[in-house]
Amino acid sequence: MLDLVFDLDGGAIPAAYPFALWAEIVRHAPLLAENELVGVLPLRATENDNELLLPKRAKLVLRLPETLIDTTSHLVGSTMQIGSSQLRVGKSRIRPIEPCSTIHAQLVTGESDEIIFMDEIRTQLKEMQIVAKLICGKRRTLVGDGQAIHGFSLVIHDLKPEASLQLQYSGLGKARHYGCGIFMPHKIISGL
Repeated sequence: MLDLVFDLDGGAIPAAYPFALWAEIVRHAPLLAENELVGVLPLRATENDNELLLPKRAKLVLRLPETLIDTTSHLVGSTMQIGSSQLRVGKSRIRPIEPCSTIHAQLVTGESDEIIFMDEIRTQLKEMQIVAKLICGKRRTLVGDGQAIHGFSLVIHDLKPEASLQLQYSGLGKARHYGCGIFMPHKIISGL
């Protein structure tokens, strides 16, 4: 697994962009839809009302198996229609996934009750033979395209390098295509 980072040029996009973005990615690179491990990392942007403002150096990041890199060639130079906005996709580069003792995901899908959600996460980690500490963030909902995805933000810390890579490769929960359950390195948490 690796991250494929594309330059991205565009202004404002709808806050509920993930569904439209995935549809556009699949339109240009249809083979990506066949692999459940493929994920789209949430775009880094500034919220403004119902829009997100992309910075000048915005990036589109796909997390995918190395064997699928060639299937993304049609993304370079493409224009994606996201609501009334257009995003132009530029050149790409490979970014290896590095182990980090603290990782976070903006939204991990699961039960609406925090206690049940955390019990499910602990069970999944136990099945993966991963020992770590958890911090559950606020409940989040991703709405768009006639559907809603619910879950919580999640920080996992005190991870061994192998466990960190395992979680970054496989993620937790569902809906990776929409940015859910994808873990990224997080600044160090101390004193917990």
